[in-house]
Amino acid sequence: MQINWEALGQVFGVSLVVTVTLVGVFTLGIVGTSSRKPQEQPDGTVAAPAAPGAMMRTGAYACFALCAAAVGYGIYLIVS
Repeated sequence: MQINWEALGQVFGVSLVVTVTLVGVFTLGIVGTSSRKPQEQPDGTVAAPAAPGAMMRTGAYACFALCAAAVGYGIYLIVS
């Protein structure tokens, strides 16, 4: 039995890059939908947190859709 080390390295490299990218995109989605903490002002008052804008929320949903598409494509590759 021989191991094709070059192919194994390629699979490892591609898997690592795709995993890190997918986690990064999912993290951007989480950050885009998260609410901000109230910030204390120097005079002791607390400012209301800024709500994420519509553009930021839309980008976050696009990140989640990209993650779902990547997972769906992975399942498609395994099943076929």
